[in-house]
Amino acid sequence: MSTLQPTVDAATRLPAPAASAAPAISAKTWVAVIGATLGAFMAVLNIQIVNASLADIQGAIGAGIDDGGWISTSYLIAEIVVIPLSGWLAQVFSIRIYLLTNAVLFLILSAACALAQDLSQMIVLRAVQGFTGGVLIPMAFTLIITLLPRAKQPVGLALFALSATFAPAIGPTIGGYLTENFGWEYIFYVNLIPGAVMVGMLWYALDAKPMKLALLREGDWAGIVTMAIGLSALQTVLEEGNKDDWLGSPFIVKLSVIAAVALTAFLIIELTVKKPLLNLRLLGRRNFGFGMLANFLLGIALYGSVFILPQYLSRIQGYNSEQIGMVLAWTGLPQLLLIPLVPRLMQKFDARIIIGVGFVLFAASNFMNIHMTNDYAADQLLWPNVVRAVGQALVMAPLSAVATAGIEAENAGSASGLFNMMRNLGGAVGIALLQTVLTKREQYHSNVLTQSVSVFEQATRTRLEQLTQYFVNHGILDRADAAHRAYVAIGHTVQKQAYIFAFSDTFYLLGVALIVALAAVLFLKKPGQTSAGGAH
Repeated sequence: MSTLQPTVDAATRLPAPAASAAPAISAKTWVAVIGATLGAFMAVLNIQIVNASLADIQGAIGAGIDDGGWISTSYLIAEIVVIPLSGWLAQVFSIRIYLLTNAVLFLILSAACALAQDLSQMIVLRAVQGFTGGVLIPMAFTLIITLLPRAKQPVGLALFALSATFAPAIGPTIGGYLTENFGWEYIFYVNLIPGAVMVGMLWYALDAKPMKLALLREGDWAGIVTMAIGLSALQTVLEEGNKDDWLGSPFIVKLSVIAAVALTAFLIIELTVKKPLLNLRLLGRRNFGFGMLANFLLGIALYGSVFILPQYLSRIQGYNSEQIGMVLAWTGLPQLLLIPLVPRLMQKFDARIIIGVGFVLFAASNFMNIHMTNDYAADQLLWPNVVRAVGQALVMAPLSAVATAGIEAENAGSASGLFNMMRNLGGAVGIALLQTVLTKREQYHSNVLTQSVSVFEQATRTRLEQLTQYFVNHGILDRADAAHRAYVAIGHTVQKQAYIFAFSDTFYLLGVALIVALAAVLFLKKPGQTSAGGAH
């Protein structure tokens, strides 16, 4: 660790005269960084914007609820496989060719998805789009930590944070608005104009370099194959497991075994071959290892909360896509104002303190939602969402800066691939966990409540009589039928209350995950204050 480069934290806290001596950054470099982060923003936004409108897409192309889930799953599988591959593929084809090609294909496939006629077409198109979109995320991160000097990296990482935390928060807002007012096709068309700007910026700013196709012969193909198989199987298990009753499904069991075997083989290969696809030894560096753990837990909470809030608002409060989007806007819009201020905070305070405060606020926002009631809706969610927005805005850029401080240029691809893959994997684990917890806790609370709602209780009998009379007064002539409807109504009330308790439990779980992330932050070392030296 003694050979580490000067850190972001050190560089951003130099006195003013030293900072002024930092090398000037060309406008072309900034155009490249901004163009790449715009691509990353669009790729992450595309996940959430589609999820917000999934029911409308399923109805339009004649897909059932279960099969329609593959519209999202296919994209996520392709994305999580290509993220760790991107560092090596960028070396093979050159950053300019690799990034531009995938950016153009992402836009073409986005328009093609809007024209899909049936489920099979949509799944194939989404899978290929996921592969191209997945490239945009780590490449933006790589450009930031390779093109920008240490003193300016916090600004680049703040831009990247807009894609990592702001995009998931604002995605349902944009998706809901477009779907309700223009139709689901526009959630794909919306990529075209900013995408054209992105391609133009990258075309202008990225320098042409020769391809190194000879690297294909030297590629870690065993690692690539085992990683692709393992991550694909694992992502499928996480996406489909709860719906298929986890280990009660032979399909899920087989995929779990495949994932375990393939990923174990991948780890062994990466630690033994001369030229590994990913340098896993980076995880042995204290800040990168604990930063990865915190980033994984951030992924659980970030994508988990984006999953659970729309579920609650739709299932319990009966909100449509646009109404859900308006509620979630308060987790996104404050970040748009706060994230640009984070680099300035990093100049004044230890980055670890900023990360810690961010995780505390993000955890607090979830704990604010653990006593939900039947009336808990948009007004009650406002302040928890604002607190969450502030917390998320404070976490991402400084966490990325501390975790990657000292990463050499030759390891930038591995660091970017691992860091971004781990956040996405955390999201997949978080959503799978929350789906299961929601199901199990609803069953638990239903059992507890049902024991209290007994026909032997006078209050229950009184309520049944009131409901029976209500149905009789509203046109149900057969009193037995009216009594049956009263029983059903009470059953629905019990189930709804059980779900409210279960949703409260999921927010508690997210808060605990963030407290564990905070504990991981306590193990981060203050990046060393070595003198500037060595090329980055």
